[in-house]
Amino acid sequence: MERLKSVLLTLVLGVAIAVPVSSAVGNSNARKTAIQTFVGFISDNHCGLKHMEGMESDKACVLMCVVNGKFVLADRDHQKVYQLDRTGQEKAREFAGQKVKITGRITGKTIRVIAIEAA
Repeated sequence: MERLKSVLLTLVLGVAIAVPVSSAVGNSNARKTAIQTFVGFISDNHCGLKHMEGMESDKACVLMCVVNGKFVLADRDHQKVYQLDRTGQEKAREFAGQKVKITGRITGKTIRVIAIEAA
């Protein structure tokens, strides 16, 4: 019986210590993924920063190429291409080829899109 009490006490103390530690780790990750604003052009993952020559417009190029790909945000000023999450894929179509402002959280090279609006 004493051994059982000892084991239970050890488990309770272990949980009491582990919960605040995991909470602190969670908070530091939340800071890393704060909501940000990104400005660039809605493109596709085939063209990225530059579109094919001879196309009628950037929009026409993006809509043609995205059939076999995905929408991306092309930040031409910083020469970066960001992937867009599923929500971003749905919202990006109406802005194909246009300069936009995206609000969201970045994870690696993917933006978790909250909103897209014309810039």
